[in-house]
Amino acid sequence: MRVTGLPPYDPQNIFARILRGEIPAKAVHEDAFALAFHDINPQAPVHVLVIPKGAYVSQADFAAHASDAEIAGFWRAVGHVARTLGLEATGYRILSNMGEDAGQEVPHFHVHIFGGRRLGHMLPRTAG
Repeated sequence: MRVTGLPPYDPQNIFARILRGEIPAKAVHEDAFALAFHDINPQAPVHVLVIPKGAYVSQADFAAHASDAEIAGFWRAVGHVARTLGLEATGYRILSNMGEDAGQEVPHFHVHIFGGRRLGHMLPRTAG
């Protein structure tokens, strides 16, 4: 059963196609639980996407339906990628968008790892 309000998983989304090898990606890491690859439109000197190998629409779907092994394996892969890319010394950002208002463009749960420069504030500061 899916989390209420989420669309069904689309097996033709670009990340599903990358996982099946139909679309090439510049891989950084791959294991039984996750695939990490360079973003084709990087927003920082280092911009890598990490996706679980399972069919999950969002973080909410992943948290509700992934096995404990999938969850642990995915987050271990995120940490491994950050270490491998040498980001731990200076810092990095992990970002995940969930839903239209947050700007999620691909309906497959994923996290962005940004680094390689000072990233500044997450969101513009507003008065009020």
